[in-house]
Amino acid sequence: MTKKEMIYEGKGKKMWSVAENSDLLIAEFKDDLTAFDATKKGNESGKGALNNKISTELFGLLEQNGIETALVETISDTEQVVKKCSIVPLEVIVRNIATGSLTKRLGITEGKELPFALVEFCYKDDALHDPIINDEHAIILGAGEQKELDYIKEQARKINAILKPFFASKGLKLVDFKIEFGRDKDGKIILADEISPDSCRFWDAKTGAKMDKDIFRQDIGGGSVKVAYEEVLKRILN
Repeated sequence: MTKKEMIYEGKGKKMWSVAENSDLLIAEFKDDLTAFDATKKGNESGKGALNNKISTELFGLLEQNGIETALVETISDTEQVVKKCSIVPLEVIVRNIATGSLTKRLGITEGKELPFALVEFCYKDDALHDPIINDEHAIILGAGEQKELDYIKEQARKINAILKPFFASKGLKLVDFKIEFGRDKDGKIILADEISPDSCRFWDAKTGAKMDKDIFRQDIGGGSVKVAYEEVLKRILN
């Protein structure tokens, strides 16, 4: 696969067109770290490669369990070939344990196990700071029809039902995670983007230690994420 031109650069990845196939893209994972609407920035060598490997393993697990994804193949330490998708402009957040913005918005006690997996939508718009929206907002904004939103929520819960026990078997609590979906060339909605410690919260089941990007957000242990991400990958592979 040959990179043709960069068509998009986000906080965690660059997307490249592919010379040989207009239906595919190359996703290149970056070492950059951002938090708080990119008002806090950093860089840690090797972070992109770790996220690439972790996301590859998790997308493979989901594919084995019936979740269709955009991943075609991983071609280098930092690069994947993916299906070209029109990204649905929603961040889909699945929460198992209360923390972060949920506790601030609703006053739910930090660390409280939720009675069911809570699925929330945020509208992807940097200028608006990705506001939380409901289904009716999403329809008005043209993000999707009700049947599509219902399908996305159903898929999000299925993904959680696969990942939560998987990580529990690795000694990790899957606190919450953010995923994105896209429409492929046939208009089918499939899982896109990535699943990694950049987009998930993991707590060690025994110690409660944070093993995700909150280390950077909150300057835990100096804010270095690499050791934690390496441990997450090690547990996934073992």
